[in-house]
Amino acid sequence: MALWDKIRGELIDVIEWLDDSPDTMVWRFPRYDNEIKNGAKLIVRPSQVAAFINEGQIADVFGQPGTYTLETQNLPILSKLRGWKYGFQSPFKAEVYFVSTRTFTDRKWGTKNPIMLRDPEFGPVRLRAFGTFGVRVNNAENFLKQITGTSGRFSVESIGDQLRDMLVARFADVLGSSKIPVLDMAGNQDELAKYVLDRIAGDFEPFGIQIVNLFVENISLPPEVEQALDKRSSMGIIGNMQQFTQYQTANAISDAAKNPGGMAGAGVGIGFGAAMGQQIAQAASATSAANQPPPGGTAPPPLPQQVSYFAAINNQQLGPFDLQALKDKIAAGQITRQTLVWKQGMPQWTAAGQNADLEPLFSSVPPPLPPQA
Repeated sequence: MALWDKIRGELIDVIEWLDDSPDTMVWRFPRYDNEIKNGAKLIVRPSQVAAFINEGQIADVFGQPGTYTLETQNLPILSKLRGWKYGFQSPFKAEVYFVSTRTFTDRKWGTKNPIMLRDPEFGPVRLRAFGTFGVRVNNAENFLKQITGTSGRFSVESIGDQLRDMLVARFADVLGSSKIPVLDMAGNQDELAKYVLDRIAGDFEPFGIQIVNLFVENISLPPEVEQALDKRSSMGIIGNMQQFTQYQTANAISDAAKNPGGMAGAGVGIGFGAAMGQQIAQAASATSAANQPPPGGTAPPPLPQQVSYFAAINNQQLGPFDLQALKDKIAAGQITRQTLVWKQGMPQWTAAGQNADLEPLFSSVPPPLPPQA
């Protein structure tokens, strides 16, 4: 069997790679004792690169599709290494590696652990993200030197974990430095993907690899935070809670009146409806009385609400503080005119010295004592 393999190897004079696998990045052409006949045909197809290795050193590289006759003029570097001044004898020894330069798509990535960041509205939050990306070899020589080594077949799965870890690390950096609010990230996923591609290009270049077609499919909060947001959204949709309660009560009365339980059921429905009607009347009466001015005069103004602010002190969000607490911290030097503050209803953080509520607090604080002589 070994003799037949040797004879068959001598007869074959076409070197080519017909890739029938979806994940092979590098494939070494099998020849008996690595012998190649003088004048053999090398076929390089689109999305392929053929590299000749001589004693562990990359010699000639064929990167353009086509059919080549392997002669001295087509292998200048290998001819120089071998010292073939007037042509080489058949056969000659060299290893031929085919490198696929097509894009390997639908590679999955995702955060193993939540990414911690500070949101201007919700404070510290944890985020998870996942998506897909594509990878391709853009420098066959670097890829053979740095990644594959002497492997006869190298697949994208062999480097998949390393690619994913490097990508997720860069994504965490970009997400933390983007300063995009959590509620706005869904509309900025394409921008985040572009930032990650720009940041990660330099990390993969030495390995001859390029990340392409990066997609961010989802950025999610922990389940308990999502539930709280759902409740908050529901309250916003309901609007006036008292009117909503009256509407629900009226629907309950209508459903009770449709009870098909005969006379007893009708009686229960009537009694239930009467009780509910009485409750509605009491609620309406109480609301009307609350809105009427007291006898003999006009209605008093509503009680003033205590104003409270959050403050960014030592790169931490602290508070809320009422005006007296803020005045004490201004006196202690913990809050200055440049300290960022925020209260409910403000669109963003602003300097304390630019806030109309806090400006009087700074004017009431005495200046520092002059230095003693």
